Amino acid sequence: MPSAHGFDLGYIWKPSPKILLNMAYWYLFLEQEFVYVGDAGIVEPSGETARQGVDLSCRYQPTSWMFFNLDANYTHARSINDPEGENYIPLAPDFTLVGGLNLLLNSGLHGNINVRHLANRPANEDSSIEAEGYSIIDLNFGHNWKTINLGIQIQNLLNTEWNETQFATESRLRDEVNPVEEIHFTPGTPFFIKGMIQYNF
Repeated sequence: MPSAHGFDLGYIWKPSPKILLNMAYWYLFLEQEFVYVGDAGIVEPSGETARQGVDLSCRYQPTSWMFFNLDANYTHARSINDPEGENYIPLAPDFTLVGGLNLLLNSGLHGNINVRHLANRPANEDSSIEAEGYSIIDLNFGHNWKTINLGIQIQNLLNTEWNETQFATESRLRDEVNPVEEIHFTPGTPFFIKGMIQYNF
């Protein structure tokens, strides 16, 4: 079984009773990277890889009813034995971010707005094809009583067009002489509203 070796070094700092910060540097070596092949529906080995990155987290509570959270990650991921410029790890994220603002009032009203961001990333080994990133905003709000919670969930508030699953795959149309490698994708969820009724007992 291929081995994996890693370490991380970081700190947790609470500069005030209302703020919590966490930052860490990490490194991960994989003796064997396994890559999904969409056409064949299999996973194949692709050699040794190394990843390193920085994680940052922040929690802030300015009032008794307001909470803020932020998590960000930057990663440098490369194959070890391939030539420079042809050593990208397909679909390995470079930068991700998740953040939100949450409200919880004594009256029972509650709500939150959240953003999730994924930057563009290489879709093949030489980065000649990119998987498109996205920034999506979700909104939730509702009211709590003793035993009942009513809420509304709005996904993709700004109706952003985005791709969820993406792979660089070879395909050939009937009128094409040679196959073409390009992005095949599953569309992400469009603007969507969902109601919720929850009963606690």
